[in-house]
Amino acid sequence: MTIRIVTDSTSDLLPEWIEQYKITVIPAFVQFGNESFADDGIALPREEFYRRLIEQDETATTSAMPIGLCEEMMQKALQEADHVIAITLSSELSGIHNVMKLAAQNLAPDRITVYDSRTLTMALGWIVLAAAQAADAGESLDNIKALIEDLIERAVIYAGFDTLEYVRRGGRVSALAATVGGLLQIKPLFQVVNGRVEIIGRVRTMSRMYSELEKYAQDVAPFDQIAYIHTHAPERAEKLRDNLASLNPHGKTHIVEATTAIGAQIGPGAFGFAAIRSKR
Repeated sequence: MTIRIVTDSTSDLLPEWIEQYKITVIPAFVQFGNESFADDGIALPREEFYRRLIEQDETATTSAMPIGLCEEMMQKALQEADHVIAITLSSELSGIHNVMKLAAQNLAPDRITVYDSRTLTMALGWIVLAAAQAADAGESLDNIKALIEDLIERAVIYAGFDTLEYVRRGGRVSALAATVGGLLQIKPLFQVVNGRVEIIGRVRTMSRMYSELEKYAQDVAPFDQIAYIHTHAPERAEKLRDNLASLNPHGKTHIVEATTAIGAQIGPGAFGFAAIRSKR
């Protein structure tokens, strides 16, 4: 049986993985006013996205892909496979999961399985990559499904915002809270729990943010996979990676800039780690 894996652009997969394992990535969309761009790094390069976000003080919003685009790209995957598995961003954070479920029902519900990863960025990416590698190796559909379900339970993300300003622009906190946070230099720390972003701490200095993220990493280690994620702040992700060198599995790490659909929600300067915990 030939199995193909589909995901959305918030998975932050490296281009070489997408090509090697023939993963279908359906883009979310980012809007500046009346302008809409596919979240594929081509329609709106990330450098240009952050330039507009920072320099022009524009508010960016996001949306799920149109159902027609989703059906078109899923249909192409079906033409190459007996079964398609779609793994999406958390349904608590976006309508993407529901769009993919509807597309699957419209096309071939008996040949498409859709999973809610309950996570995002490279935590989702690690799940997708492992499923694609298993499919490439000829694993059975049941084995791949079991793998995905196991990895969803072991995926973790911890990160910190640099500022509440961009969360305020998106309407997720009040203007007063963002103003007070800015005056007090409050930088929130968060993790993803059961598909939701939960604030787990607040710090006032960048050095404290590093130490808190390092503590959380040590608490949930060891890892099978880990990536250091950021929004337009590679030097921060690199420093966190270096500080956590003893926890990096296999001696390999990846620095990943989160896709613009995520950057639009939290703004530049965020950083943290996305990992798959080892079985205990």
